[in-house]
Amino acid sequence: MKKPTVAQMIKMGLMEPASPSKSIHENLEELLEGPDACPKVNLLFNRIKASLPELSALLEETVDTPYEDRIYRFYHGSYKVFYLQMQTQAIVTAFEKLMPDYPLNDDFLAIVGEGTNRIFSKADNKRWAEATRPIVEAFLHAKYFLEMMVKYGKELDYPPVTMPSGWAAVLYLYNLR
Repeated sequence: MKKPTVAQMIKMGLMEPASPSKSIHENLEELLEGPDACPKVNLLFNRIKASLPELSALLEETVDTPYEDRIYRFYHGSYKVFYLQMQTQAIVTAFEKLMPDYPLNDDFLAIVGEGTNRIFSKADNKRWAEATRPIVEAFLHAKYFLEMMVKYGKELDYPPVTMPSGWAAVLYLYNLR
């Protein structure tokens, strides 16, 4: 769905017409500083805000053992790096729960698909990086999006038109950009 034009947004009452007493730069600045008018973006934003306690708790769970220890386990060559898959899947499940009618980004799903549902075998020791890097990569991507949701769910009062990169990435996660 295409975003509405400025004229359509004025007609829908979502924004005021440009003021003839202001310069074009002042009018443009006002447009770019306001809230995003896309209903899907606002739906996502509101659901993130409503789910902040759960998302924050999930993020807190990734801070110590899963993050610090499991990344260490990758370099140590320990099978415990495989435990990251459970945390990755929990994060992805939370993302899907937020917007169940909106599929997640194909690139993200490919990364997660390659880094989950793996079972350790002793043969992995001979090809350690090849076997385990996808697990670490999937976790780090999932953690990044979770961090951005929590950060901007706390910092922003509304989804802005001119947005920080982290918020824009969250929109890409849900194919809203």
